[in-house]
Amino acid sequence: MNWFARLFSKKSAPPITEQTKKPANSQVHPTEVQVPKVAQPAKVLKQNLGIELLKKFVPLRDLDEASLFALPHASLFYKNGGLIFNLGQQCECVFYLLEGRVLMRPDADNGYEIAADDALASLPLNSGARCGASATAVGDVWILQISVELNRLWSNKSRESISNIELVDIQLPAEISGNRFFHSFAQAYRENKLVLPSLPDVAFKLKDAMRKDIGIDDAVKIIHIDPPIVTKLIQVANSPLYATGMPVSNCHDAVTRIGLDATRNLVMSISLKQLFNCHDRNLIKNMQALWKSSLYVSSLSFVLAQECGGVKPEDAMLAGLITDIGAIPLMNFAEQFPDEYRSFEELESSLPFLRAPVGTLVLHTLGFSEQLSQIPRQAENWLYDSGPKMTLEDIVILAKLHSYFGSGKTLGLPYINSIPAYGKLEQGKLNPDFSLKILRQAQNRVNAAMYLLS
Repeated sequence: MNWFARLFSKKSAPPITEQTKKPANSQVHPTEVQVPKVAQPAKVLKQNLGIELLKKFVPLRDLDEASLFALPHASLFYKNGGLIFNLGQQCECVFYLLEGRVLMRPDADNGYEIAADDALASLPLNSGARCGASATAVGDVWILQISVELNRLWSNKSRESISNIELVDIQLPAEISGNRFFHSFAQAYRENKLVLPSLPDVAFKLKDAMRKDIGIDDAVKIIHIDPPIVTKLIQVANSPLYATGMPVSNCHDAVTRIGLDATRNLVMSISLKQLFNCHDRNLIKNMQALWKSSLYVSSLSFVLAQECGGVKPEDAMLAGLITDIGAIPLMNFAEQFPDEYRSFEELESSLPFLRAPVGTLVLHTLGFSEQLSQIPRQAENWLYDSGPKMTLEDIVILAKLHSYFGSGKTLGLPYINSIPAYGKLEQGKLNPDFSLKILRQAQNRVNAAMYLLS
């Protein structure tokens, strides 16, 4: 008898039928499962499942016990073919798979299965305000239904304001907590002894001057400090991203066409390339690769913001570029102590744990806004729900997740149609390979943005 049957044996829970399991990512032919128009769970059990079981799921495992106890939840039993939720419906609950298998269909022609023993079963089947797929029982299944209040609790926890950024601790995972290099790095972080990057002169002066509500003429004078940036701005203004008529040939006309606020963010974005640099021959290629991946996320963010509206593309471009800025102090530290770490792969494995606190510290030190300073913290917070409308955080989350497709780094990542940010897109935005159709269709603009910032 399995753990779930034992838990509810006094209630005579229907048995779970063992069936041949398909891989979680396997494509399913549309005729394999007939999706009914309506379905109700065959059984509803409202006992509290207990903290130990609830903490097997993301993000429940990161909430305190008092919050978990307060979340209403129930266990639902569906027979084979039962429709659990439908594509596009408003979500009043969050669902997790407890036992069995579920067929997920983000559109009429494509699907994938998730089994209870898959790694992805720890993630919710849906998590946004609108379901990004239909979910149908394959065989008999048990589903955990939990109040949508979970989204608010998790988002509030994610938004917690930090008054003294230097005191945010680094929680090293067990795999590297005993490593001398990472222990030294964490200690330097806590003692505020890390060597942090500084903004190039033109970016710093322009950002500082614009706090005083300067005009285009004053901005152009500052930008002329750096002739390569002048050249790059003119290229940007004449690119397909902005060109609307006759080509421009000077900085003043370029700034006029692009706009003052957009110019500031473009100058910041162009200037940030100088931060992704070091002298160690063993690290320089990895630093360049980090810049290239950041550039890709930035370009995806820019085009996605153009397509979705509500977020300024230049804001999205800058936000996408700083998602992994926390890696720069780590690389600089490794350059200082080359004999203390074994490989770049070892450094890279620590980034999920260091990205948020170190990146936030860097941006806070550079004088970035509170919203931008929180981007490294939210960029891979896949289940973060910023509210009913598409926000800068949503754009970056979608771009960041999309950037992993085809990279071999998708293991353990959620399907893009299951995250809250995806639910804010218009339906029909997904390709058969579950990448974003709107970005595939705009690939030329993505490439153009990457070229202009490189």
